[in-house]
Amino acid sequence: MTQSSFALHIPDADLTPEPLAPEQIVSGTPEVTGKVVWESADGKRVRGIWQITPGVVTDTEADELFVVISGSATIEVENGPTLRVGPGDMAVLREGDRTKWTVHETLRKAYDIHLG
Repeated sequence: MTQSSFALHIPDADLTPEPLAPEQIVSGTPEVTGKVVWESADGKRVRGIWQITPGVVTDTEADELFVVISGSATIEVENGPTLRVGPGDMAVLREGDRTKWTVHETLRKAYDIHLG
């Protein structure tokens, strides 16, 4: 993790496993990997790369902005919109959003998260 200015080629970045909690998996055998590339001193802001293989999972979101680098998914926000995302799409999720992610093809995203 770096605290200075940097550039990173997202498609080739090495990611490490971030196992899902079994109760998050609705169907399939999705696997998550990721890499934190920057974190604020107070730990309330995190930037990184995240990837998930095909399957269906649920989550409760943080305040997040992300850009999809590759792959595609449908994100159903409980009592909210259904987002269809693919390469080049930017999306914003709000803290506390309860979501269901249907990952159609392995999705890699760059993210910026603000923790409450």
